Amino acid sequence: MRIAVAGLHTECSTYTSLEQETENFNVMVGEQILKHELLKFLDHDGVEVAPLLYARATPGGPVSASTYEKFKAKTLAALDAALAEGPIDGVYLAMHGAVHVTGMEDAEGDFIAAIRQRVGDEVIISSSYDLHGNVTQKVINQLDIFTAFRHAPHIDTYETLERAFLYLVDALKTGKRPKLCWAPIPVLLPGEKTSTVDEPAKSLYAQLWDIDKRKGILDASLMVGYVWADVARGTAAAVVCGYDEAAMKQAAEEIAQSYYDARDQFAFGVPAAPLDETLNAASKIETGPIVICDSGDNPGGGGVGDRVDVLKKAISRELKELLVIGICAPKAVAQIFEAGLEKKVALQLGAELDQLNSPVIEGAATVLRLAELANGQRLALVEIGGVRAVLSEKRQMFHDPDDVAPLGLDVAEEKMIAIKCGYISAEMTKVANPNLMALTDGAVNQDIERLSNHHRPSPCYPFQKDFTFTAKARMAK
Repeated sequence: MRIAVAGLHTECSTYTSLEQETENFNVMVGEQILKHELLKFLDHDGVEVAPLLYARATPGGPVSASTYEKFKAKTLAALDAALAEGPIDGVYLAMHGAVHVTGMEDAEGDFIAAIRQRVGDEVIISSSYDLHGNVTQKVINQLDIFTAFRHAPHIDTYETLERAFLYLVDALKTGKRPKLCWAPIPVLLPGEKTSTVDEPAKSLYAQLWDIDKRKGILDASLMVGYVWADVARGTAAAVVCGYDEAAMKQAAEEIAQSYYDARDQFAFGVPAAPLDETLNAASKIETGPIVICDSGDNPGGGGVGDRVDVLKKAISRELKELLVIGICAPKAVAQIFEAGLEKKVALQLGAELDQLNSPVIEGAATVLRLAELANGQRLALVEIGGVRAVLSEKRQMFHDPDDVAPLGLDVAEEKMIAIKCGYISAEMTKVANPNLMALTDGAVNQDIERLSNHHRPSPCYPFQKDFTFTAKARMAK
């Protein structure tokens, strides 16, 4: 059997003007795709893979229209070339679901529909999604197989991508073609309140494994959706893949209704408060390391990563024991590397990438440590205003302890650190003692009810609360 492989994977906040361009993506074409660590399962007996294009990026702002059109054109050109060499039996698409392209409502729907048009209705298409992705009827109509992450933090990324691929391989071997149905849910909550480590999400996601075992069902997914994009497709959803329409609809409606019914039970899994309150609480804690999340500027959720709210507050409070990690500062890092170790450099930090209501710090910084990574990233540890900070030249998620190891830092030895994230990773959880969340400003501000809300479907909890809902499943058309 011959399977074409492609993908488009990022998460896009509409609350920043900073667009994602081609250079922000890790773009893999052809054989490069087969070498990616997340796609090792493509080396499968009896399968010939036709790799097209796979583009992944750290979450951020909207993808520019020109960048998206370039990715789409290159993917279709590669698909045309693969079709010219012989028939394609199936297509596997590694997607995210929260890609927002400037001027376009449904980027994934457009991307998948273009591929469907090329390969025709007989070819089976399977896709994996992030549970923080959005689903539309257009997406469901183009696909035959769908599965999504079941853990947040995402400890099942590889397993989910592999599952979607193996479902496709099995369908091609057996000739048994699945179909899809979905049930939109008028709830849209941040990932930080729907972590599968905590209830009620823990139990809601645990039920999916049992639903998979029902007769006529292949796979069940619960999509939280992506809240920081003010778009018409912004909604949670249940998606069920299977063979028996009645069983699928029943399952989708059960999942959707159970999520809606639990809507007011979701809460942050760790103590969460405004920045000043969080720092006050941290100062009274004797254990460590205390891990403080700068949640509003989290690059892992679409934040820009250049805000200095926490650093500025730490300087004013003279919090010398706090290590601030992960401020993206391209100009400052270039200055620092030009100056060199142990030099004092006059810096301006903050608002380098997105000037929207972002504070700025100006002052002399001492260069403590430098690191140049194999991927071209440059990191600097500086001291400014008596507080240490890790700066990066490129936007990066600093979710794991090893992310600062190139600078000779061990977060386990720190009394207090602040990182730009929402919920912390599984590895950071092992270190945190305890974890606190600061409700800070930024493109992924946790105060979602105050977000501008012009395009989302209404009613939708928590933007509107006084309404009833009965789940209704829809089949692919």
